[in-house]
Amino acid sequence: MKDSEDKDKIQKNNSLNEIPTYNEIYASLCKRHTKAVQDRISSGRVAVVGLGGLGSVIATALARAGVGHLHLIDFDRVDLSNLNRQQYRLCDIGKYKTEALLEILEEINPYLDIKIDSIKIDKCNIKYIFENDNIVCEAFDDAVSKALFVDGFFTYYKSGVLISSSGMAGLGSGNDIITRKINDRFYICGDGKNGLESGQQLFAPHVGICACHQANMVLRLLTGMTGA
Repeated sequence: MKDSEDKDKIQKNNSLNEIPTYNEIYASLCKRHTKAVQDRISSGRVAVVGLGGLGSVIATALARAGVGHLHLIDFDRVDLSNLNRQQYRLCDIGKYKTEALLEILEEINPYLDIKIDSIKIDKCNIKYIFENDNIVCEAFDDAVSKALFVDGFFTYYKSGVLISSSGMAGLGSGNDIITRKINDRFYICGDGKNGLESGQQLFAPHVGICACHQANMVLRLLTGMTGA
């Protein structure tokens, strides 16, 4: 969550719009999740890399749950073709996805600590960009980018958990999408076979199921559950 000074500024600036206070939002989340669980979630430090159909849904779900520290990374801008499955609006077309999603998430909970990086991950910046993140969600579209990212993450980071995705294209049964635990630091969500390379298209509900598996695994880890 943002520090107390930032929270006070937000509340002062929004007082005329009757936006709930930090304490009111926190109390509402505690009522749903219990205080013990919410305190764990609120202390979470989670990065989402790639803010398309997977990443924008993951980030939105985590913001609604009150994950206190989010790190959003993408180099791309919103275009019309994104709106069939991503969390953006017509008014976001042309904006950087990081900036558009930040605006959306702050309308959900303005008290979250959200950092954005409008950059493309490469072999140089991957070495340091996740230093303050405990859990990283990989949300790329293509298999090659996924493989390179996974390899780079485990090469440069000896702690932290990676939640990746593999297979969410088409309109197969949602029951085929599962979460698999590879080891204590690596989880993969998806059906494991129907990526974009399969020639199938991406649809909001099917991609969303995979994204929610990733977000759900984040919350499981933050609350002390390690099994898939």
